[in-house]
Amino acid sequence: MRRVTTALLGAMILSTSAGAETFRWAGKTDPQTMDPHAVNSAPVLGFLNNVYEGLVRRGRDMAVEPALAVSWEPIGDGEGWRFMLREGVKFHDGSEFNAEDVLFSYQRASDEASDTRSWFSTVADVSVVDDFTVDILTSAPNPIFPDSIANWMIMDKGWAEKNNATLPDKDNGNYATLNANGTAAFMLKDRQPGLSTTLVPYGDWWGEAEHNVTEAVFTPIDNPATAVAALLSGDVDMINPVPIQDADRVAARDGTTVIRGIEARVIMLGFGHDHPELKYTDMAGTANPFADARVREAVAKSINVDAILKTIMRGSAESASQLVSPAMRGYSGANSSRPMFDQAAAKSLLAEAGYENGFSFGLKCPNNRYLNDEAVCQAVVGMLAQVGITAELDAMPVQNYWPELRADNFDMYLLGWSPGTFDHEHPVRFLVTTPNKEKKLGSWNFGGFSDARVDELLPAIQSEIDDAKRQGMIDEITAIYQSEHAYVPLYVQPLVWGVQDNIELTQRPDNFFILRWVTVN
Repeated sequence: MRRVTTALLGAMILSTSAGAETFRWAGKTDPQTMDPHAVNSAPVLGFLNNVYEGLVRRGRDMAVEPALAVSWEPIGDGEGWRFMLREGVKFHDGSEFNAEDVLFSYQRASDEASDTRSWFSTVADVSVVDDFTVDILTSAPNPIFPDSIANWMIMDKGWAEKNNATLPDKDNGNYATLNANGTAAFMLKDRQPGLSTTLVPYGDWWGEAEHNVTEAVFTPIDNPATAVAALLSGDVDMINPVPIQDADRVAARDGTTVIRGIEARVIMLGFGHDHPELKYTDMAGTANPFADARVREAVAKSINVDAILKTIMRGSAESASQLVSPAMRGYSGANSSRPMFDQAAAKSLLAEAGYENGFSFGLKCPNNRYLNDEAVCQAVVGMLAQVGITAELDAMPVQNYWPELRADNFDMYLLGWSPGTFDHEHPVRFLVTTPNKEKKLGSWNFGGFSDARVDELLPAIQSEIDDAKRQGMIDEITAIYQSEHAYVPLYVQPLVWGVQDNIELTQRPDNFFILRWVTVN
């Protein structure tokens, strides 16, 4: 049966592409949308970075560099930033790019309908100076602002208005959900959700081509064994990820190579802090145990992260103590220790909190988003059972997963977070700050964790230019969310890509795959 599936998959991919310079790649997760402002997730943003562009972008070394802006400079004494735009740029439909498109894209991306609005929590106003100059004013000095907008993509105002897509619609979709009109090196040729998405080079791109791809076809392959079979048979040129258990076999096979790295993404467990009761329990009316920090600490001490790294991740991952890895700016060296695995201490904490006999609850988990995500959740279930906590695992595809979390349908959940700015401020803003739609804060803080001191310190770390003072405040925030066990960080996810030997590409720690750096030999 597996051979038939692989053969059919190969026929489907090959039938959509031809030529020696066709590049075919596969991943576990199909981008949910072609709208760059509708869904703030890596599968969407990573894919669309090939189609749309921002004022700035990240290079091979993750440094911020010019894109649709050729330069930028601070305004006054921390009042904001002035961006000088690139002239002569055209969208894929031939329309001219100018400052009005930037203003429109800000209004669209910061609207309540957008999943990217938290990126603009510090923005007070955006004004057009002239056709190729834009001022972005901030409510306070914000020295990291250019880094924070590397994934903010610019849309054509006229195209969006013409096609009734002036605002994103992540629930029902609109014209921008299935169609795209960017300025980047590749343009959308065909979109079949769940089946394939085909990109072709944009001949009028302003940049210098560093690839020889004439057509690029992405196919989502949910089954890991099928993905590996497609790579080994030559039906695809790349898969991301390679299942950990298959990495050595793929690496040893003539004609294929495994590219390994460490991603910026921390995998963690989150809680329904603000839920008055458990939603998934056989103890009806049970008050929410996870509202008690002692119970959350018990969860942290119940999980043998070293065993997960050894058995499930095969030694490819690194344990995590906080919401960023040591490679990120603002990592708190003063808070580098994580809770020790101690079942006796966990049981004692549960008894102290009034749960000596344990309790049951529901654990939500994706099964096609992160490396071995469901297997990790199954291990967590088994470890919690050993201290008397019974978790019912509900694992599902990621396209169903995010709506469940946003609808508050969880007691505890698995989450991975990669800071788009490569700075500790990023997860603090999205995951730890009290959710506030008006201030565009905490949009991924599904459990509603809240601490007044964290909320007070966030604007300060966004505006502080003295690195030592800033780090001191980040250390304080880290100590707070660690002592409260707001989340249980588990490990930093590895990068494991499989490619044919004739493919040259660049693997970045944000796990974004950039087609303009691909060469088919």
